[in-house]
Amino acid sequence: MPAPTLQVCRSCGGGAPVDVHFCPQCSKILALGRHGDYFDFLGLPRKLRIDPADLEHRFRTLSRQFHPDYFYNADPAERRASLERSSYLNDAYRALKHASSRIDYLLKLEGLGSASPEEASRQVPPGLLEEVFALNEELDEIRGLRASGAPEESWRTRLERARQPILRKQTAHESDLDALSAQWDAAVDRGAAPEQRREILTALRDRFLERNYINNLLHTIESELNT
Repeated sequence: MPAPTLQVCRSCGGGAPVDVHFCPQCSKILALGRHGDYFDFLGLPRKLRIDPADLEHRFRTLSRQFHPDYFYNADPAERRASLERSSYLNDAYRALKHASSRIDYLLKLEGLGSASPEEASRQVPPGLLEEVFALNEELDEIRGLRASGAPEESWRTRLERARQPILRKQTAHESDLDALSAQWDAAVDRGAAPEQRREILTALRDRFLERNYINNLLHTIESELNT
C-alpha cells in the first residue's frame, strides 16, 4: 500500500501535504500523525553524507517553530502537536547527527536493521573470526601472566601490541563505510534500481556490524589496560 501523501488538519479540516508542519490553509501546527521518517521530517534526502551545519540549521529553525513556549496559550490540540513535533525533532536530530547512528537508522528504515546491541556483540562476523580467535588467545595468555604476578610492563606491552592490528582494522572499516556511504548517495542521486540499492545496503550492513564488533574488541582491550 503506498504511503499517504496528505494529512488532515485537526483545526480546520483541510488537507495538507504530509511533509509540512503547519496547515497551509489555517497556519495551525499539525498533529504529528504517521510521519514518513527522520530524513523527510527535516527536509533532507535519504542520504548518508549530510552537511553538519545544514543539519544544525534545520534543527534549530524547527526547534524555534515547534517550541511549546510559543503554544502556551493555544488550544490543547495545538499544544499537544507542538510537544509531539518537538520530541520527534529531537529524536531525528540525535539519529542523524552522527555518521554511525545515521547508517544504523537508514538500515532500519530500509529493512536491513541489525540485531539488538547485545546480540550483535555476541555474534562474530565471519570476516573477523580469525582475528577474534587470535586476540582471545592472546588475552587469555596475558591474563595468565597477570595472575602469575608478571611485571606490569611485560603484559601491558603485549596488550598494546595486540591492540594495533585491531586499530588498523577499525581505520579500514571506517574508510569502507565512508566509501559505501558515498556509493549509496550516488545511487540515490541517479535513481538507481532497487536491486542496486539493496546490494549497497547489504555491503553497508555487513561492514557496519563488523565495525561495531571491532569497537567491542577495542573496548575489551581498554578494559584490560585499565584494570
